[in-house]
Amino acid sequence: MSTPAPTPQQVSASEARAVAEAAREQDWRKPSFAKELFLGRFRLDLIHPHPMPAPDDVERGEAFLAKLRDFCETIDTARIEREAKIPDEVVNGLKELGALGMKIDTKYGGLGLTQVYYNKALALVGSANPALGALLSAHQSIGVPQPLKLFGTPEQKEKFLPRCARTDISAFLLTEPDVGSDPARLATSAVPTEDGSEYVLDGVKLWTTNGVVADLLVVMARVPKSEGHKGGITAFVVETAADGVTVENRNAFMGLRGLENGVTRFHQVRVPAGNRIGPEGAGLKIALTTLNTGRLSLPAMCVGAGKWCLKIAREWSAVREQWGAPIAKHEAVGSKIAFIAATTFALEAVLDLSSQMADENRNDIRIEAALAKLYGSEMAWLMADELVQIRGGRGFETAESLAARGERAVPAEQILRDLRINRIFEGSTEIMHLLIAREAVDAHLSVAGDLIDPAKSLGDKARAGAKAGGFYARWLPKLVAGPGQLPRSYAEFGELAGHLRYVERGSRKLARSTFYAMSRWQGRMETKQGFLGRIVDIGAELFAMSAACVRADMLGTPAARQLADAFCRQSRIRVEELFGRLWTNTDAIDARVVDGVLGGAYTWLEEGIVDPSGEGPWIADATPGPSKAENLHRPIR
Repeated sequence: MSTPAPTPQQVSASEARAVAEAAREQDWRKPSFAKELFLGRFRLDLIHPHPMPAPDDVERGEAFLAKLRDFCETIDTARIEREAKIPDEVVNGLKELGALGMKIDTKYGGLGLTQVYYNKALALVGSANPALGALLSAHQSIGVPQPLKLFGTPEQKEKFLPRCARTDISAFLLTEPDVGSDPARLATSAVPTEDGSEYVLDGVKLWTTNGVVADLLVVMARVPKSEGHKGGITAFVVETAADGVTVENRNAFMGLRGLENGVTRFHQVRVPAGNRIGPEGAGLKIALTTLNTGRLSLPAMCVGAGKWCLKIAREWSAVREQWGAPIAKHEAVGSKIAFIAATTFALEAVLDLSSQMADENRNDIRIEAALAKLYGSEMAWLMADELVQIRGGRGFETAESLAARGERAVPAEQILRDLRINRIFEGSTEIMHLLIAREAVDAHLSVAGDLIDPAKSLGDKARAGAKAGGFYARWLPKLVAGPGQLPRSYAEFGELAGHLRYVERGSRKLARSTFYAMSRWQGRMETKQGFLGRIVDIGAELFAMSAACVRADMLGTPAARQLADAFCRQSRIRVEELFGRLWTNTDAIDARVVDGVLGGAYTWLEEGIVDPSGEGPWIADATPGPSKAENLHRPIR
């Protein structure tokens, strides 16, 4: 081999930022509604009239959904929860339906469904059991099919996509025991052989959703830079059956108990050079580009969860009586039901709008998809929490226990456990805030980045100042007034017009707030994560309001308009609170308290307890080498 495998290394903050920045899509070749929204430009024309699917796509999608629904109704979902495993016959049934190839082109044996109908299918199967949705999503949204669709060679597509469409399950392996949202620390290596025909992989991957049962893996590994090799983090398709691949553990979690998620070790695994996806060093860019639409799968399952929460809340609160009336008629409970109904409507509006825009490929939806993931995961968790509260003690009781004492087996506590992970994986809420904030301020950084960069020379700053001056001279005056201040604007939306005027005004206020913060903090802006999170949350609410109004207009029914109206009223209250907290908050004192916690100033506060945690290191050793564990890989045949 030409070079030794790299070892784990400490990476500075600036180095980590450079790696993340290099992985971004640098250009905006297509318009983006959400990007414009953060810039104070409410481009309603980009989303209204609501884009519509082609009739043949609808016909094909609805036919598949009917078959999938029939199949899902036969699944013993309680068994999945009880045994913490999806039965092989269920997975094989999904294979026979073609569910593994929903997003794969028909010429490779797939169903060729649109993003809209793929999401509807995930919402449906995820409502039966979220672990089923995770299985299909991890396989198609981030596993082998999507990266190959976007970046694969014709030979790779011919070789792998027919397998992925019908028989083979795939997984995506990026995370390592000591590498989470900071991929610059990635330690798994891929060393090219002398003749360049193969790469030799060494390393350990953690939280490999589908990895326990997968036949094919997308693995991110670092290629060392050497003569003839650019090096960098690179994507490979790896056969799980290859020598040196060992599934060392099947992980267990508070929710998604049927999830086939594990720890996979690679020791001297030889991978053909023809299995490399894209050029060396393009792995993270491939991963992020894949997630631009791949992230829509998670809010799809959140929409399904919201629909189920609404159904159970409606049925239960109508039959449960307290103080002489159904509990739904008591305002304390009724407000929760209204929140679930209105929020489910808005989440579906955000999802379908983003998905249809993805199908049409007219707009850049990287921010919209990220907002859908962020907003969907947060709001679905809140809806499930409210459902448990509505159900009271029965919400805390397991479905199995309810059935044992003669009541309907409603798994409310299970959905709360199952949904919790959505705020963590495929980008935690905190990481999504930073990712979206980076994209939202891209226009500012492109013209004024050098001006606020302390590492730039005075000459660079002078040139940046001239460039920024021209941009802001044109941009800032447009933030003063707009259609949102005119009482007849958006009149075609009827009673919802006022909400769209609010969104337009809120968009300009959001842009002004962002500009003021950049002027105030300059290069320190990136450290103001609390502020950036609130900026993004405001944008998410404004996007959701826009989508809800456009969807209600498309549906044209009084019920849809009422739900959109209710959602926008609820959302506006949240937005006003967020705007207030931009400048009135506890960020500074919180930072001082954190310093005290880490410095041991408050250890006295921890007295009076016992810690039930076991022994062992906080982070497992991931030193490369041969596996000492039994191989738990369990292919489904």
